[in-house]
Amino acid sequence: MSSVPVPARPEELLIFTIARMLDDVRHVAVGASSPIPGAAALLAQTWSAGRMRVSVLGSEHDNFFTDGGRELFDCAAQGRIDAFFLGGGQIDGAANINLIGTGEYPRNRIRFPGSFGSAYLYFLIPRVILFREEHSPRVLVPKVDFISAPGCSPDHVYRPGGPYALVTGRCVFAFDRKHSRFRLTSIHPGHTVTEIREQTGFEFDTSSELVETPAPGSETLALIRGPVGEAVSKVYPAFAARVLGINAQGVA
Repeated sequence: MSSVPVPARPEELLIFTIARMLDDVRHVAVGASSPIPGAAALLAQTWSAGRMRVSVLGSEHDNFFTDGGRELFDCAAQGRIDAFFLGGGQIDGAANINLIGTGEYPRNRIRFPGSFGSAYLYFLIPRVILFREEHSPRVLVPKVDFISAPGCSPDHVYRPGGPYALVTGRCVFAFDRKHSRFRLTSIHPGHTVTEIREQTGFEFDTSSELVETPAPGSETLALIRGPVGEAVSKVYPAFAARVLGINAQGVA
């Protein structure tokens, strides 16, 4: 008797969605607290048959050349990192991100973890994918309370890097750098345009070719739940155990 295939979990849909944005990059770097982007980068690396380099902060296997930041920043300045991920306690329609806190600085009502090198990397890495699972007016705001890293810069500012897309738990926005606006390009299964407008604090455009976000097929799910999940478990063990049912030894 054949078993019924398990449909993609929401996290697996996001992993697949982000991985598809990395199919032509040489080197992607991932922060220390980014299990879904990290899994996406490792999935894209699998598709590339090892041609893509993945640097995951906090991983001895996938971050063998850096002590956690300095060498990574050097690589970015030299143009040797093609893609990176940023999130924020707040993200606005101009792709500004806030990693400091809400309310008036420095007397913020709520404090976030801090900016670290986000502004530096945002200016240098050409494909920065913004990612936040929560899609609500609390996170996606008309204007951030504090700009930790600006989405756009004046024309006279040399800036090879910047926002490429925003992926949330409800949809995918592409970013139009020329007009400093997001454009809704795909909606995850089970969500609607009306819902997304109600849950988004900033104004955005809608693509004339708006589609439902493609779901991963059985072969891709097998990779995510197999070798990719095993690799993820060594860096993000709690995520791998909770979402994929894989412990740090790779046992499902």
